[in-house]
Amino acid sequence: MQAGIVYAVLAYASWGLFPLYMHALADVASTEILIHRMLWSMLFLGIVLSVRRQWSWLGQVWHQPRLLLGFCASATILAFNWLTFIWAINNGHVVDSSLGYFINPLVNVLLGCLLLKERLRAMQWGAIALAALGVAWLTWQAGQPPWIGLALALTFASYGLLRKTAQLGAIEGLALETLLLLPFALAYFVWLVSQDASRFVSGPTSTQLLLMCAGPITSIPLIWFAAGARRLPFSLLGLLQYIGPSLQLGLGIWVFHEAFEPAKLAGYAVIWLALALYSAESLWTARLARRTAQPA
Repeated sequence: MQAGIVYAVLAYASWGLFPLYMHALADVASTEILIHRMLWSMLFLGIVLSVRRQWSWLGQVWHQPRLLLGFCASATILAFNWLTFIWAINNGHVVDSSLGYFINPLVNVLLGCLLLKERLRAMQWGAIALAALGVAWLTWQAGQPPWIGLALALTFASYGLLRKTAQLGAIEGLALETLLLLPFALAYFVWLVSQDASRFVSGPTSTQLLLMCAGPITSIPLIWFAAGARRLPFSLLGLLQYIGPSLQLGLGIWVFHEAFEPAKLAGYAVIWLALALYSAESLWTARLARRTAQPA
């Protein structure tokens, strides 16, 4: 349990502090950062899988069209999620991006109800209704929906839904997704170089090193998360996931000095109340389930 908490905290804290890394690459286009995230992640994951001798799954995948199609879909959604997040951070929307990961658990529950026909309990419906009220308030105050937060929440929830039914482990699944995206990343990188538009080629050594670090920075937190998820009950893992968006929100307000006026705070407060309701209900339900499972 203690090791699982350490792994999960490391993973969520890494994701929460990711805007600091992105701001160090503020002079690099979002699309170029995205392709380097793919390129160097593939290299890093290839080394990890080679050291662990875990390549046997790759030969089996090509004979399973349905599984391959599912990973094509998850890879596309993951790329869109990454691009949205990178663009948001590099264009001064760290606070807005944090919203997506605050409401993501509730979007997961809603998608489970709509697509997997899972039955929701009354307090879960209440939490979703409260979160919808908070989003409606933010929409009314800003004059438009919080598109960045909604896009991040929907893509990450959809990605999680696809991976929930996948038959590959976390590392193998990410490696396959990255491998499927690799031809597009390589083609775009070659085009950037041919147009003399690549910051990796023309930029300083510090920029080159930072882009190369995208591989381990992307992959290591996922490995930590997988290790934590195997050791922790789902309810505790669900509570720890709020570390990431909380750190992002703090960075946006106090480090990058983004606007967080009282009207926006009110909308976030309603969403936080929804998350508190959802978390309390999940913990209560898990405790009742454990008591019921115990022998008399």
